[in-house]
Amino acid sequence: MKIHEKYIKRCIELAKNGLGTTYPNPLVGSVIVCDGKIIGEGWHRKAGEPHAEVNAVNSVKDKSLLSKSTIYVSLEPCSHFGKTPPCCDLIIANKIPNVVIGTVDPFAKVSGNGIKKLMEAGRNVTLGILEAECNELNKRFFTFHQKKRPFVILKWAESQDGFLSPTYKEEKKPVWITNAFSRQLVHKWRTQEQAILVGTKTVLEDNPKLDARDWKGNNPTRIVLDRTGKISEDYFVKDNKIKTIIITEQENLENSSHIFFENAIFDSNLPFSVLEILYKNNIQSVIIEGGKKTLQTFIDANLWDEARIFKGKNSFANGTKSPDLKGNLVSKEAILNDELLIFKNYD
Repeated sequence: MKIHEKYIKRCIELAKNGLGTTYPNPLVGSVIVCDGKIIGEGWHRKAGEPHAEVNAVNSVKDKSLLSKSTIYVSLEPCSHFGKTPPCCDLIIANKIPNVVIGTVDPFAKVSGNGIKKLMEAGRNVTLGILEAECNELNKRFFTFHQKKRPFVILKWAESQDGFLSPTYKEEKKPVWITNAFSRQLVHKWRTQEQAILVGTKTVLEDNPKLDARDWKGNNPTRIVLDRTGKISEDYFVKDNKIKTIIITEQENLENSSHIFFENAIFDSNLPFSVLEILYKNNIQSVIIEGGKKTLQTFIDANLWDEARIFKGKNSFANGTKSPDLKGNLVSKEAILNDELLIFKNYD
């Protein structure tokens, strides 16, 4: 069994190369082994392009070896026609006798059908290798399909004495608590997730761009809460450069090329309504960046999966207190003089 774990671990490593580019598809890696040697590897790079198994098979130089090989894949091979043909058919057509799978695909069109198809074709199927790790790899995809909402990441930076911002600010821009390396990491995260969400106050006080200018990759869709239309055209979130969804109580507002309006009632059910809107828009993950009220609303509704909290070295003495969060601390990391704490919500 240990040998299976070794190759599924490699599948996971390969799959991570697609983080941020495969939406709405999952992250998948595949390895083909013959006589204890890797003869092919691949991962899914982008929706509409070949799946991991296809890339792995295509990378094998001597195709005659496939008939005595084992193909490893981090997620159940697909059995349906989407933008590409079923991977199960490819495995069967190439007479690959052994298939080792990390975890079952929760997507209704696949879930269990791929495994069934392979077994009916006489393939030896081994399932559930490093299952927890494979599930973690696709936490966004799994949450979206199983809970019918995006994977929610809370993110904020707080001073050493627990404030998000000082009482007084001279300009409409953020007061930096963290160093340049931490800020660059945040931009990397933005390329990995599908959306980023802020409330009205954050836009009015900081005028953020909410883009990923400090890292190469896709900009996330901007989600802005603006109940009564306080945000004017002068703010970056309305610059029409990045897809932006504005959630509001105002009705009959006209969409533009990159700005789209969605209606919600701003009551105690707002966080649920917001995630329903994101689900409807096929958004599998969202970073909630603030402010305090917005973050606390999602925390109080227990609608969060992960929290990434930076703690800087400076102190403000007064200002906006950081949110009150109870979660499971899973890691602590130093980024120069900053501290990054990662919490998970297991409730």
